[in-house]
Amino acid sequence: MSRLRNLPTTARNIVGALVAKTGVRTRHRNTGYRQLRGNGLEIGALDSPAKLNNRCTTEYCDALSKEEAIRQFPELKAKRFVDVNYLVDLDTDSLTQFSDAQYDFVIMNHVIEHIANPIRIIEDVFRVLKPDGRFVVSAPDKNFTYDRNRPLTSFEHLWSEYQAEVSAVTDEHYLDFLRAVHPATLVDPQGVDRHIEHARLRREHVHVWDSSTFHSFMERTLIALQINATCRFKSGGQHNRMEYFGVWQKAA
Repeated sequence: MSRLRNLPTTARNIVGALVAKTGVRTRHRNTGYRQLRGNGLEIGALDSPAKLNNRCTTEYCDALSKEEAIRQFPELKAKRFVDVNYLVDLDTDSLTQFSDAQYDFVIMNHVIEHIANPIRIIEDVFRVLKPDGRFVVSAPDKNFTYDRNRPLTSFEHLWSEYQAEVSAVTDEHYLDFLRAVHPATLVDPQGVDRHIEHARLRREHVHVWDSSTFHSFMERTLIALQINATCRFKSGGQHNRMEYFGVWQKAA
C-alpha cells in the first residue's frame, strides 16, 4: 500500500476506496465486531454496513433515506446501500428519539468526523446503550487520508462546542476543508459560497484526528462527561494504514 503515496490525491482516494470495498483494509475490525451480540444500532452505514455475526440484529439510522443517499452519492453503488429504519439529523436532534438503555451496541464508522458536536453524540450514545453495551467507533487517521495537511482538532475546541450546545457546522469548518483539500475551489471568490454549500451537502470532514489524538479525545470525553467505560479493543492507523477503530464497553 505504500505505493499509493506516489499517486495524485484523487487517484489515491479512488484506489483506497476500491481496496476498502474488498474488505482487505477493514479486517482489523473483525476482532472488535466479534465482541458484539444482541440488538444494535448502526449510524451512517450508507453502502458499507458492519459485517456482524448471526448473534446480532441491527437497525440503521441516517440523515438521509436510502433513496436520498443514492442520489447524493452517485459514485457509490446503489445496491450496496442499507434500508434506513430511522431518519436522524445528529447535529440538531442527536439520538433523542431513542430510549435510555435501548441497545446492546451502537456502531459509528467514519461518522463522527462529520458531526458538528461530537461530544454531545458520544454522551447520547452511552445513554442509549445498555449496561455492558459496546460502542464501536472509527475515524479516519489524517495521516492516511486527504486530511493529512489539515491541523488536528483540539479537545478544547470540541469541548467549547459542546458547552455552547453547537448544533450546526459553521462555514469556517468547510473553508478549512476546502483550503487543505480543494484549494482551487477558492480561486474565484464569487464561487466560494457554492463550494461551501456543496461540501455541506456532502457532509465533508469537519474534525480531524490521527489515531493517538482520537483515542485521547475518547478518554478525555468520557472523563469530562463522568461516563464509566473501558476500551476493549483498538486498532490504529500505524497498524491498519487507515483509521482509528475502537470498541468501548459501558460499565455494568
